[in-house]
Amino acid sequence: MRCPLMHAFAALLDSLIYTRGRNAKLKLIADYLVATPDPDRGWAMAALTGDLDLPGVKPALIRALIEERVDPVLFRMSRDYVGDTAETVALLWPAPAVPSDPEPLSVADAVERLRHLSRSDAPAVLAGMLDRLDAEERFALLKMATGALRIGVSARLAKTALAQAFGLDVEAVEEIWHGIAAPYPTLFAWAEGRGVQPTPLDVPVFRPFMLAHGLEDARVDLADYAAEWKWDGIRVQIVHVAGETRLYSRTGDDVTGSFPDVAAAFSTPGAVDGELLVKGEFQGGEAASFNALQQRLGRKSVSAKMLAEYPAFVRLYDILFDGPEDLRELPWTERRARLEAFVPRLDPDRFDLSQVIEAEDFTELEAIRAGARDAAIEGVMLKRRDSPYVGGRRAGLWYKWKRDPLTADCVMMYAQRGSGRRSSYYSDYTFGCWTEEGELLPVGKAYSGITDEELKMLDRFVRTHTLNRFGPVREVERSLVLEIAFDSLHASTRHKSGVAMRFPRIARIRIDKPAAEADRVETLRRLVT
Repeated sequence: MRCPLMHAFAALLDSLIYTRGRNAKLKLIADYLVATPDPDRGWAMAALTGDLDLPGVKPALIRALIEERVDPVLFRMSRDYVGDTAETVALLWPAPAVPSDPEPLSVADAVERLRHLSRSDAPAVLAGMLDRLDAEERFALLKMATGALRIGVSARLAKTALAQAFGLDVEAVEEIWHGIAAPYPTLFAWAEGRGVQPTPLDVPVFRPFMLAHGLEDARVDLADYAAEWKWDGIRVQIVHVAGETRLYSRTGDDVTGSFPDVAAAFSTPGAVDGELLVKGEFQGGEAASFNALQQRLGRKSVSAKMLAEYPAFVRLYDILFDGPEDLRELPWTERRARLEAFVPRLDPDRFDLSQVIEAEDFTELEAIRAGARDAAIEGVMLKRRDSPYVGGRRAGLWYKWKRDPLTADCVMMYAQRGSGRRSSYYSDYTFGCWTEEGELLPVGKAYSGITDEELKMLDRFVRTHTLNRFGPVREVERSLVLEIAFDSLHASTRHKSGVAMRFPRIARIRIDKPAAEADRVETLRRLVT
């Protein structure tokens, strides 16, 4: 039986997938939120913003359920063609032999049942739900359950749509978002005028980060701007209120569980902004490369061994609150002075201060930046000295000036289909460089940096130059050279080549260059930082 509430959510996801424009996406979400009752719209917002966690439902469970009902080979071939597990399962799921439960299933019904399930009970319950839904609704349920929406909607966009739907200030919504649990009843009560505005006085909530525009080819006057290093970790906000500390990522995700050592060391009331890094083993406690930090990212719990091997610390950039005092309206120079007074009150093993770069003028700063190849330096930040701390990007206030990328000529080795709108194309490429003995070793994977026309060209190359197939992966002739740009190179024991690229992307397709003239692994190893 079709459930109007589940069908409405399914229709929203379907429309968002095929809608490109930002304003059109905002209207779709806003219309849905206005028309949908509580708590369905609250759980839908949790799914759209990545705040919905259903631990009993994992991709392996979904694969096991479908392979019990259809030929596993048929499923895998279909999955390879479609490029998305949820969509494949939604289309292949067979009609039940016995008529399904006629009771309607809403978004809230599904979430409430799935979020309290053990992994042992989840298969039967999820299968029963899928039996009651049509293909569109099955797709929506599976996407929501696995947290893998990938529909071109960021958490910020969803919150902006909510704000526009009810005439709220999006910064006010962001300010209280993490202090309210899904399905956000007090938020919607405020939005509809049925309740008072929630406040962050007693909850360590997230405040929107101040962001920077790229400097591009511009120059600034250092009399008006201060320069700091842009460190290569992850930007975090640390908040301590009413005896509780939380760490938030730039997107507002709560990452406290991944870094309990940092949270435990921050017990001074206030809110600060900085770069989360890991100490380097051979660098006297200085920052290690991003590769070391990756060992701890995304973990809900961290072992004692990992805490010891990858000790985290935060290099502080700015201060938002000193105790209950809101400092965001102060100019950068005053906030910097307050931050310098605040840092000595913190644990020096876990917190330090990002230093201002001393340069007479922009020309000298260019020379300093050009000479920076520290593993943890990503570039330079330029901050207007009179700038307040405002959420989002504001023209003329802060600039990021990344160091120039490194490049290497690599040979395509393998290709795999992409996801979403790229699911019909071979768009994910593994590439390698030569050893001195003439062996080609993989050094990275990339899928970005190419135009739609270049994507079609590479897809044709893969299809017409395939040597072997390994499930969804195709091995291709070692004849096409790709110029790969990357931010830095790190030693890696997980790769036979011994190197790992940071942010690899395709800079050019080198049809002019013979594969034998691509770069050597030894050349890359000399770039390791």
